[in-house]
Amino acid sequence: MNQNFMKYVFGICLLFPLFVRAQDCKLNRETDPYTKEKKISTGFTGLGRGSVTIDANAMEIDVFFSIEGIDKCFDYNSTAAIFFEGTKLKMLNRNGGSMNCEGLFHIIFRNTATTSSLLSKMTTQKINHIVFTGNNKKESTVTLSPANQEMLMVLANCLVTEAKTLIKQL
Repeated sequence: MNQNFMKYVFGICLLFPLFVRAQDCKLNRETDPYTKEKKISTGFTGLGRGSVTIDANAMEIDVFFSIEGIDKCFDYNSTAAIFFEGTKLKMLNRNGGSMNCEGLFHIIFRNTATTSSLLSKMTTQKINHIVFTGNNKKESTVTLSPANQEMLMVLANCLVTEAKTLIKQL
């Protein structure tokens, strides 16, 4: 009996990290009162010289950055180069939002049953830094601390997993 009890306790100890990680996933949920469309969001989280929120609905997943500072103008030709930890490769994305001079930058993905490669990479690899290039060719770098790297990866994974439940079945 004592040996079975030890196996039981050992099994619970092995599963404990899964339960702790699942508790980190706190998403904001809302339903549009007019269209009845469901939306989920991570809410804004600080990233050093900026902040990020990841929002999803049945059609798209929007990674929305707000970069601090003056003269941060972005248009459709503005880019964000994402550098992942442990590799020299970068992934380049165009701004998916409207033209603005408030430092707002959107990276938009379609919400589909299969996750795009960049979005998948964001959920499994830590981002070291992101270089935003505005319409005046001025660069703004947001460097993520180790805690921010982990937090962004966990939030992205959590939201992308949950976003698949929003896809409407045709």
